[in-house]
Amino acid sequence: MGDIAEKGASFYSNAEDYWKDIPPTVDGMLGGYGNISNMDIRGSKAFLQKFLGEGEGKTGAGCALDCGAGIGRITKRLLLPLFNTVDLVDVTQEFLDKAKTYLGDEGQRVGKYFCTGLQEFVPEFGRYDVIWIQWVIGHLTDGHLVEFLRRCQSALRPNGLIVIKDNVSYEGVVPDEVDSSVCRDLDIVRTLVAQAGLQVVLEEQEMNFPKELFQVHTLALR
Repeated sequence: MGDIAEKGASFYSNAEDYWKDIPPTVDGMLGGYGNISNMDIRGSKAFLQKFLGEGEGKTGAGCALDCGAGIGRITKRLLLPLFNTVDLVDVTQEFLDKAKTYLGDEGQRVGKYFCTGLQEFVPEFGRYDVIWIQWVIGHLTDGHLVEFLRRCQSALRPNGLIVIKDNVSYEGVVPDEVDSSVCRDLDIVRTLVAQAGLQVVLEEQEMNFPKELFQVHTLALR
């Protein structure tokens, strides 16, 4: 499963230190690849809209949670246009402070801002229609990711959905010492999802991102 199951506290503290030095901008959130933001949002919207709407089994549009939200790029462009209320959680207070201006008037529909790491965050039981987790699972150990996904499942409303959108490696676990994260291959991600008691109901790959980046996959879980 990889060697990150029992990483110490430095795995998290080093990541916090890294993000504290990153500018609170779209380019900062995307590691210098701010130019892919529009493409990313378009792909995410097309994916998510397959589950939203009226009818049996459809996911509601009441409240969403943006995990690893940063300054609110995904909240602003993807979630607030589709949901009545959005909550944000991020480990960096400066990013959440910036979000309050970056989101503009629509930010009035933000319910709550949580400043904490996902390894410690407990989302409110039964609050969310969609929990969106993008480019942040690499900052969780295997065990903490499984536990977090279980807590997310408890936080869903009926027909609710968890979405993971992240880099995946071609094989095994690839560590990044710069930002203190890892990139897992798809088989490992699927195994951890199953350990959390969830099933992948839809999976897609982003096909138009720059070739030098890791492949990016989006997984809908229930």
